[in-house]
Parts: sequence; structure tokens; C-alpha cells
Amino acid sequence: MKQTLASELGSLASESRNPDTLDIDLLPTLGILEKINDADSHVPGVVRQVLPEVAQAVDAVVDAFRCGGRLIYMGAGTSGRIGLLDAVECPPTYGVPEGMVIPLIAGGEAAVHRAQEGAEDDPALGAEDLKSIGLTPRDIVVGIAASGRTPYVTGGLRYARSLGCTTVALACNKSAAIAKEADIAILPEVGPEVLTGSTRMKAGTAQKLVLNMITTASMIRSGKSFYNLMVDVKATNQKLVDRTRRIVVEATGASYEEADQVLDQCDHNAKLAIMMILSGLERAPAEAALKNADGFLRLALQRLEREAKSD
Repeated sequence: MKQTLASELGSLASESRNPDTLDIDLLPTLGILEKINDADSHVPGVVRQVLPEVAQAVDAVVDAFRCGGRLIYMGAGTSGRIGLLDAVECPPTYGVPEGMVIPLIAGGEAAVHRAQEGAEDDPALGAEDLKSIGLTPRDIVVGIAASGRTPYVTGGLRYARSLGCTTVALACNKSAAIAKEADIAILPEVGPEVLTGSTRMKAGTAQKLVLNMITTASMIRSGKSFYNLMVDVKATNQKLVDRTRRIVVEATGASYEEADQVLDQCDHNAKLAIMMILSGLERAPAEAALKNADGFLRLALQRLEREAKSD
């Protein structure tokens, strides 16, 4: 079995040796950094090649959200931590409820801070973690694995498909085994790492770029922005209180004093404050207009404008 695994890993681009860095142990600090930077510079171009598949994933996430489903990331090691990083930013940034974007990592919470040896090797653990959160067919599961062969992820995706969930595989090898378990396969093959097998580097960067796109584009498609402003941001600390105020001022042209007054009336909800200022509506009718537009602020304002012209 060890020989089979060695052969399997040895055939993966992410595990092969990089001919451009064979002398990296002889270089001065600046030379090492230049090698790393040169390698990193190729990642965005590779990610661009898989944008059609990323778009499919975004559309599937938006559909899941509309049906009351959740976005679930699952991975091991670096891949699991990158999923966690992306997921935990969604509630404060976009005002979505806790549990709408869920990160699962092999080995559980302890694996966030310290490697849990062997946790990723059992496909049954992936299925069990999904069962523990009450996975339903409305959910979408994104399996993340740089190598594309992590048993924990494979088992999770296989279980998710058995329930009828939409599944997405994110890996950095074209021959990724997890792609066979997914409806959508996103495979940015970034090639050998600066240090052989250190997939927290280029592969991790590619994964982070893709996950950034999936959540950001899905939230935009779900009405969480007005132009390019994050109008559903939660004002949970002083920095975000100030950001909320600046968003309202930027969107409406109001003074800081007026923005503060209206924000106080609507519990520091930037989207609602903008709606009230630009429409001239009081809180209740402004809330109703947003609800009728499924939370899309620009659409709600356009509807009001059309109604005013038709009167």
C-alpha cells in the first residue's frame, strides 16, 4: 500500500520537484524571496483559466442560498484552514447568519491550531462530519484538497452526492481523484512548489483566490452589495461602525451627521439607511421595498423610480 501511495503522489504535479529552485538552498535571502515571488506570480494566470468552472460553482451556491441551503467547505490541513478562513469572514462582511457558510476540517477544531495526524486518511470521517451538521439535499459541498486525493474529502463528497447535494471539487492537479465525486471540478494546476510538496504555498494561494471568488461573487449575486459597496456589513466593532457610516455617505452623498442619524434609526443597517435616504421613505416602507426586491438595494430603488414615473 505504501508503494502504491508513493507512486500515486509522485505522479501529481503538486508533489513533483521544481527545476527552477534546485539551487534554492544555496541562495542568499533576497535570491530565495525572488524565487518564491516568481513562482507566486504564475498563480493568478492559472486561476483565470478555470474561471468558467468557478462561475458554475458560484451559480450553484446562489441557487442553494435561494432554496435555504448552506455552503459547506471541507478539507484537511492547509486546505481545511483556508476554507475556515473564508467561511468565518462571511457573517461580519455580508451580514449572513452563522451557519450559512460552514467550514469542516479533518480532525475538528483541534486541527485548526495543530496538525491531527491521520485524521484526513479516513473517508468515513468526512461523511460523519457532514451527518453531524444535518446535511440536506439543498446544501452545496465544496471539497478542498491540493493533491485532489484526500480520503476525508473523498468520503464527504461521496456522501453528499448520495443525498443529492451539488458537489464541487477544488484541487491543484488535473488528475484529481475528488473530481470524480463532484458535479463541478475546479482544477487550477499551479505546478511544482518552490519546496517540493509544500502545497501551502502556490496551491494554497490558488485555493484562497478561488474561495474568495466563490463567496464574494455569490454574495454579490445574493444582493449583498450596492455598486461595489458592502452594504450588509455588520457594525460589530468601532472600525466597522466607521466603515458603515462611510458606506452610507459614499452611497448617498449625505453628511456624516445625517448618516449617523439615519443609522441610529435602523440599528446601523447600512443597506436600510441608504434605502431610507435615497428614497425618502420611513423605516417600515423602506424595509418592505427591500423585502419585495429580495434584498437587492439597486433593484428596490429602480422599482420605486419606475413607480414614481408611472404615477
